Amino acid sequence: MDSSAVVYALWERMHARDWAGLRELLAEDLVVEWPVSGERIVGRAHYVRINAEYPEGWSIRVLRVVADGDQVVSEVEVPHETMGVHRVASFWTVREGRIVAGREYWSELGSDPSPEWRAALVQRL
Repeated sequence: MDSSAVVYALWERMHARDWAGLRELLAEDLVVEWPVSGERIVGRAHYVRINAEYPEGWSIRVLRVVADGDQVVSEVEVPHETMGVHRVASFWTVREGRIVAGREYWSELGSDPSPEWRAALVQRL
């Protein structure tokens, strides 16, 4: 499986709550950083458990995946029934068919409102 296929599979298995399948895609010594919340997750067991224990009501929609060798970037939308819509930009390192490292930037839509001074210079999404 090439590196972009591994990352697509990550999101597909996470969406399906296929935790055993997700584990297969991750190196045992995986390290994932979440700079926005100031957290580092060490080990695939912790990463899988954090995702498996997240409060239900969410889904995943992959917006894009871009790869250059073992470096893969994904942009994903994660709507939640009660917590709103989140977007995540993830930067993955894939080696020998497994994700060995990641850095994810999670943001809730609307959490960084556009200031009034820019109104005449931008178009609203």
